[in-house]
Amino acid sequence: MIPNMLTMLGLCAGLTSIRFAIEGRFGAAVVAIGMAACLDGLDGRIARLLHATSRFGAEFDSLSDFLCFGVAPAFVLYLWSMQSWHGYGFVPCVMFAVCMALRLARFNAQLDSPHPAYPGEFFAGVPAPAGAVLALFPLFVGLEGRALGLPALEAIARHPTWSGISLAGTALLLVSTLPVWSFKNVHLSRGAILPILLATGFYAAFLVADPWMALALAAVIYLAMLPFSRRDFRRTIVRTATRRPES
Repeated sequence: MIPNMLTMLGLCAGLTSIRFAIEGRFGAAVVAIGMAACLDGLDGRIARLLHATSRFGAEFDSLSDFLCFGVAPAFVLYLWSMQSWHGYGFVPCVMFAVCMALRLARFNAQLDSPHPAYPGEFFAGVPAPAGAVLALFPLFVGLEGRALGLPALEAIARHPTWSGISLAGTALLLVSTLPVWSFKNVHLSRGAILPILLATGFYAAFLVADPWMALALAAVIYLAMLPFSRRDFRRTIVRTATRRPES
């Protein structure tokens, strides 16, 4: 019950972000999507801790993810910049939402597979919350320009070209077969724990002090990690092949 309640709260946060976008409160819309992402990260983990996982919960979570990370970011970006292109501006938004639905459908289909395509520490394609962050990158830059009192930077970031590229590029990453770290089965050495805790604390302080720059930086760092994730996947496959006993 508790995991489904968290999923419901995340769904409400995604719907609220659409309302904020309609009202022109784009910063609040981003915060609402961020709350949905935090709740999405909690519901599955709590379900596993409470041994309360179910097929209903998995399907409900995917439906919530589609709205919060597929429909809501596309809607926010359309109202923020893409509507100046009218019908043409709606095309990347639809493309992003459709690819998010396909990505989530593929994920659900793999739940029933006895032989998943990738090991548990990897996703096939960029996951839904990360896709929302990558798609909203132009909005982060625009809000940072507004916060710094730089209308030129906001005007450049608000040009429909950048939102279109961000939506279309992220849509392709969502449906790609690129192996992406899932961070589910991370094993850290003792020496790495303290630096990671310090880095997390520093980023949290940075997020409070300058949220839009912090979110933009997170999107850039995540995008830069993708080639390393692919390289690690290849190494994992090689290690698995060498450990497999000969028939």
